[in-house]
Amino acid sequence: MLLCIVTLSMQSQEKAKDYLEKVQTLDSTINTLYTVISGEKGAERDWALFKFLFKPDAKLIPSFKNKKGELIVRYMSPDDYIKSSGKWLVENGFFEKEIHRKINTFGNIAQVFSTYESFHSESDEKPFMRGINSIQFLNDGKRWWIINIYWTQETKENAIPKNYLPN
Repeated sequence: MLLCIVTLSMQSQEKAKDYLEKVQTLDSTINTLYTVISGEKGAERDWALFKFLFKPDAKLIPSFKNKKGELIVRYMSPDDYIKSSGKWLVENGFFEKEIHRKINTFGNIAQVFSTYESFHSESDEKPFMRGINSIQFLNDGKRWWIINIYWTQETKENAIPKNYLPN
């Protein structure tokens, strides 16, 4: 029994060390965010790693039009996101790929506009959706934390501006 507990503890420490390496730079943190939610149909996601990216009380905030055509936002914790989207991601396949990035930093904070394209499979040639993730970060001197992700999808009425697309 004790050996089992020690082994599990060592595995948890190794995983935490692996996770910590993924949040040392802004670039590695953003890449991990996109990688952890992406996968082919039927592929489970590493939700422990997903939650590791976020500071406690962080929010994921999609903005969209409701059935009445009104712009609204929805505030979710990482756990809320997993509950509302996790099953769909696995059942349908989902890859979100960053195609452009604009970064503003000041001291220990960063604001990133990350333009993305979404696919059901990595082999898809055309995205089924595009949009912009506005991601706020905090560096506590040890790592980067996601504070919020606030996003909207591109629509016919709301095209992504050229300055947020690749040249």
